Amino acid sequence: MTASRNLLVFGGIALAAFGMSYGLHYALFVEHQTLDRMGGSLMQAFVRAAERQMPQAHDAIGTYASAKYDYVRQVDVHSHWTGLAMLMIVLGIAFDGVAFSERVRTWIAGSLLGGSVLFPFGVILQTASHGSVFGSALAIAGSALVTLALAAAAWGFTRQAT
Repeated sequence: MTASRNLLVFGGIALAAFGMSYGLHYALFVEHQTLDRMGGSLMQAFVRAAERQMPQAHDAIGTYASAKYDYVRQVDVHSHWTGLAMLMIVLGIAFDGVAFSERVRTWIAGSLLGGSVLFPFGVILQTASHGSVFGSALAIAGSALVTLALAAAAWGFTRQAT
């Protein structure tokens, strides 16, 4: 196997294992507490609104929104890591069909692996600090890297077909 194929297949396997482990950890140790916080704050918001205590109701809705923000991103992180890993493995199997030199294919594979790690990691940083500019920038850079690498691979496949 070529270096680019090895990078995609074994990098994808490692990333899939990490993504699934992260998802398992989240499901076992964090998710239920987050869902409880979401439900409790939503209930609190309705109770305070019924009691016409609007500032407290708004605070409870803010707590719900914060918990929901974290929950959605944590679930997305594990699924994106695993999904991108599966894409890398499948792409790695056929990667010798990309009509570029091995050096260019290795750069494409490395960019895909790097972007697949950076994108979800940036999303995790967004949950650590809501509105984090660094986390958002990292997620955007990672997703751009994945997009460019996939576009380059697609271009290489079409060059082979012609």
